[in-house]
Amino acid sequence: MRQLLVINPNTSASVSALLQRHVQAAAGSHVRVRTATARFGAPYIACEASYAVASHAALDAWAAALADGGSAPDAVLVGCFGDPGLMALRESSPVPVTGLAEASFITAARQGRFGIVTGGERWGPMLQRLAQALGHAPMLAGIHTVAPTGAQLAADPAAARALLAQACRDVVRQMGVQAVILGGAGLAGMAGAIQPEVGVPVIDSVVAGAQWALRTPALPSERAQPRCDVAWERVSPELAALGLASRQPDGAAAA
Repeated sequence: MRQLLVINPNTSASVSALLQRHVQAAAGSHVRVRTATARFGAPYIACEASYAVASHAALDAWAAALADGGSAPDAVLVGCFGDPGLMALRESSPVPVTGLAEASFITAARQGRFGIVTGGERWGPMLQRLAQALGHAPMLAGIHTVAPTGAQLAADPAAARALLAQACRDVVRQMGVQAVILGGAGLAGMAGAIQPEVGVPVIDSVVAGAQWALRTPALPSERAQPRCDVAWERVSPELAALGLASRQPDGAAAA
């Protein structure tokens, strides 16, 4: 049975439960999905500061999950639409790593130019920067953020569906896109509900993340084992164990 590790970079147990349920449904019964929750940081990532801390929290959650004695994963999925820690995890992991945003960009771009609808106004420039860094900016027509955060949208699904459906229709009409990404772990499952009201494919970022993580072939890795190429100081024991051994000034290994 294949193993997929999902990392929730925020501290919300309800978001982790939502990720676990929807990723497992998308992955199917032949895949064991395990969701690890950040041990520190923000309950919901909605600004640059919380995003920066979430990158560390994602690495820490990954290290803790590897240390808990469970089966080694065949792939890792960052369960946040914004993919904090993606590049650091990819550098340190011997198995494929993707995130909700990267997987959604790839899926949507197959349809043509695409737009994004997500919650939280500060996510606009953050997602634009991520699309640029991942090479998807040419296919991204624009980003429509609604005022409520993903956490607030998830707390009132009925109102969220009406608001998000209208936002998706606005994106199609104003940007002329061939697909819309409904981005955010807290919005898992809503794309299917609003799809009949939108004239182009609506991509659920959680479903796209699960499918892409499991389809991605395991490319040759420079690493036989998980490892970080740094001698950590004052991080969690699990993350420290993945770093290089500390060295004494004379070059001898520390005790």
